[in-house]
Amino acid sequence: MTAFQTEQEAFWAGEFGDQYIGRNPTPKELGARLALFARIMARTSGVESAIEFGANIGNNLRVLHQMFPSMDLAAIEINEQAAAVLEQWGKTQVLHQSILDFTPERQYDLAFISGVLIHVNPEMLPQVYDRLHAASRRYVCLIEYYNPTPVEVSYRGHSGRLFKRDFAGEMLTRFSDLRLLDYGFVYHGDLNFPLDDLTWFLMEKR
Repeated sequence: MTAFQTEQEAFWAGEFGDQYIGRNPTPKELGARLALFARIMARTSGVESAIEFGANIGNNLRVLHQMFPSMDLAAIEINEQAAAVLEQWGKTQVLHQSILDFTPERQYDLAFISGVLIHVNPEMLPQVYDRLHAASRRYVCLIEYYNPTPVEVSYRGHSGRLFKRDFAGEMLTRFSDLRLLDYGFVYHGDLNFPLDDLTWFLMEKR
């Protein structure tokens, strides 16, 4: 897998993506993610399967597996080393490819993405939205940095690598069958369960 549509894909598939694996996770972060997903999943019902777009080494999927041991899990991951870690874990189907090359062959009760839309070339976002929507049987969840208007932010000294915007608002406008079910914010200064100022949006097909 060497031909990519965007430079952002090559960035995460390559050396920077390899180095990123070493920054994940810490036990405290996993605990915070458990608290986050407890809030999200409390608003759902009947979720027996889930797919994560851009799973990295599976921090979120590990939390879901801990909460729901029988849940059928799938992971799309562009980075070879991260995909290998997922394979070694053995609790999820691993789809080693770019999300821009992914074509859903089935639907999952929950399709979600966390900290990935912010790194997608903005011109390609509609394609990702379409794939998330197509992969979801009922719920779509976005966990990203939020900004009411599109803005680019320098990312670890790199330009063209981090973009904030109202991702959920764009999906709700794009798909008339989606409704906003709940949303929330996780503050980096939370005394018990801090995460990196993430905003989450849970949407449901109707």
